Amino acid sequence: MSGSQIKRLILSWIEEADQLLEKGDVVQASEKYYKAAEEAVKLLAKSRGLRVVREVEARRLWDTRLLFEAANTISERVYRVWRDAWYLHVMGFHEMKLNLDEVRRSSISIHELVEILGSD
Repeated sequence: MSGSQIKRLILSWIEEADQLLEKGDVVQASEKYYKAAEEAVKLLAKSRGLRVVREVEARRLWDTRLLFEAANTISERVYRVWRDAWYLHVMGFHEMKLNLDEVRRSSISIHELVEILGSD
C-alpha cells in the first residue's frame, strides 16, 4: 500500500471515529482514533527512514516500545498525539473507562494528524 493510500485510510479512520463519537460509541471511537495514530506513526517513521524501522523489518513486528520510540524520535508533537492515542486504546477501548467528554478531549490531538500528515 502506498503512502498516499495509507494517509487516506488514516483520515477515514479519524472521520469514522468522529462519527462513532457523535453516536456515543466511545469504545469503538477510541479504537479508531488509536488505529489512525498507530498507522500515522508507522508511516512517519518509514518516510523518515528511522532506525526503528530497520528493527521492525528484522523482527517483522511493531510493538508498543517501538511505536513509542518512533513517535518520540519524530517529534514532541507526534509523541504527544501518540501518547493520547495510547491512552484512548488502553482506557477507552480495553478498559472501557472513558466517558464521552474524556474521549472527545483526547481526540483533539488525534485530529492534529491531519495537519502533521499534510506537511509530511
